Amino acid sequence: MKQINFDQIIDRSKSGAICYDGLNQYFGRNDLLPLWIADMDFATPSFIIDALRKRLEHPILGYTQEPEAYRQAIIDWVASHHQWKIEREWIRYIPGIVRGIGTVVNAMTCPDDEIVIMTPVYHPFRLVPEGNGRTVIQCPLNTDGEMPTIDFDKLASVCNDRTRLLIFCNPHNPIGICWDRETLIRLADFCYERNLLVISDEIHCDMALFGHKHIPFASVSQKAADISITFQAPTKTFNIAGVVSSHTIVPNEKIRKKYFGWLEANEFDFPHLFAPIATIAAFSKEGEEWRQQMLHYVEDNIRFVEDYCREQMPQLHPVRPQSSFLVWLDCRGLGLNHDGLFDLVVNRAHIALNDGAMFGKEGTGCMRLNVGMPRAIIRQALDQLRQAVGG
Repeated sequence: MKQINFDQIIDRSKSGAICYDGLNQYFGRNDLLPLWIADMDFATPSFIIDALRKRLEHPILGYTQEPEAYRQAIIDWVASHHQWKIEREWIRYIPGIVRGIGTVVNAMTCPDDEIVIMTPVYHPFRLVPEGNGRTVIQCPLNTDGEMPTIDFDKLASVCNDRTRLLIFCNPHNPIGICWDRETLIRLADFCYERNLLVISDEIHCDMALFGHKHIPFASVSQKAADISITFQAPTKTFNIAGVVSSHTIVPNEKIRKKYFGWLEANEFDFPHLFAPIATIAAFSKEGEEWRQQMLHYVEDNIRFVEDYCREQMPQLHPVRPQSSFLVWLDCRGLGLNHDGLFDLVVNRAHIALNDGAMFGKEGTGCMRLNVGMPRAIIRQALDQLRQAVGG
């Protein structure tokens, strides 16, 4: 594969992209550099576009069945990248990770049940269960070190006989933790002993950085496999979020029967025309070559942010992610309250970032920065932020 030009700047305005065309709705102004929504400003790989275009050569876009190659592509990819051997019957299509959380909440829990999340964490982990009438218990991560860890004592104190589900981010969003095997085994033991079902959101699993390794939660022990519903997707890695192609992996037959039965009854496991095509193309040899180039570019972007902050804005501390294209930016060194930080970033620096507090109160004073874009845009954003900080 030829060298990909990730420095190419592509105008996404007026294309319906939320990160651009949704600025006024979410920030109240349109004159912002968008580094917030978690999709990338890199062109979707040409081999995926070509696969979709080839299907569009056929003049009928009618009902289609799942291609035979779809699940095998997932099986082969997971085996080669994560050393986890999965079976065809464990796999089902789901219409996105967030919607997937909603399906599990409705299929596997009751209104009186409690659901636990470990904050700061991806905000739909709270919003989806609450929107479906469930009680969400927030258990803060231990943030004493550079990378947060699970506070198992705190977790034990918040779980009770009404707690039925733990929603787990693996790798973690927004901080980018690749959880180690020891932690995953301990979490599996904890949840198994308490009869807790675990959703493991692994959408960033193919974006491990700087030599780190993603470990699927369900792969670490039989106990983990027996209590887990895993969500994965090629959408973050290959910048095809708009295609909505996600899948769930469930080893436990009893859980599969109940959950897959609910999916089937509501036709949530019925993929739209383009989802399997995009997944098969992504999980190919070309996909792996593109992925490697993209990850190298993202790593260099992260190093650029680290160097820039160290040299020109030492009040800001970017936490190096172990996975994903999202950088957790600790801004507490500026000494600003929540509203002051938002005003600095949005109204003075004219940058759109995700407010850390949206991921839980533990994120107050932090921002989430998307570096999945050309370096020139990142430089411009940091220059604007430096000027605002100095002004």
